[in-house]
Amino acid sequence: MQNEIFSRARQLLGDKTIAVLSEAKILIVGTGGVGSWCAETLVRTSAINVTLVDCDIVAPSNINRQAMAKPSTIGEPKVFALKKHLLEISPNAKIEAYNLKYEVGSAGHPPFVFSNYDYVIDAIDSVDSKVSLIISALSSENTTLFSSMGAALRTDPSRVKSSDFKKVTGDGLARAIRGRFKKNQSWPSRSFTAVWSDETPVVQGVDALARGSLMQVTAAFGLKLAQLVISSAQQKGAQHKA
Repeated sequence: MQNEIFSRARQLLGDKTIAVLSEAKILIVGTGGVGSWCAETLVRTSAINVTLVDCDIVAPSNINRQAMAKPSTIGEPKVFALKKHLLEISPNAKIEAYNLKYEVGSAGHPPFVFSNYDYVIDAIDSVDSKVSLIISALSSENTTLFSSMGAALRTDPSRVKSSDFKKVTGDGLARAIRGRFKKNQSWPSRSFTAVWSDETPVVQGVDALARGSLMQVTAAFGLKLAQLVISSAQQKGAQHKA
């Protein structure tokens, strides 16, 4: 059955790309409305070695946009609920789940030994933690980082795109990250790709700033992050042609 699960992806992407994805070690930090859909997409496209990190539990307010969130998983740690969900999709996947928070100073401590991973997906919101994660992951030469900017307060998934972080405009989270780089006098050692939306945020008051998000946009962010990994795997697969 395992071969049949990925047969349509294999027909489109080819054996070499599927082999790269199957062998790739992927770390996803943040498994909410963005990270959970990134994880599901990658697992459905033959990724097997996936490590999930998040410190939160499933809440009723997560059900509108997170892959593993449903009434039966309320109160469960997100990473454990997502791991179970992913293994129901791909039983042979090797999913590691860590119910913890990435913080400044976490780098170098398991599971945050970034040199162990081919890809790191940054899907967290805390500015200090995000800045530390970006800088630390990019210090590992063989690790590719893809980072999500702000997905809240948008409604149009067609406005989601990816580019070099330096080209991101109109995004409050990106602005805060740049400000922290400057304040700390510490910048990433190399460039990285960010997923972001060029849609003007819909501001409807203080409450909306914390809770206003929709699946069609957060999932689009997650799908775009997964697509970046898959495209990278295609490039690596092409390089190994005889």
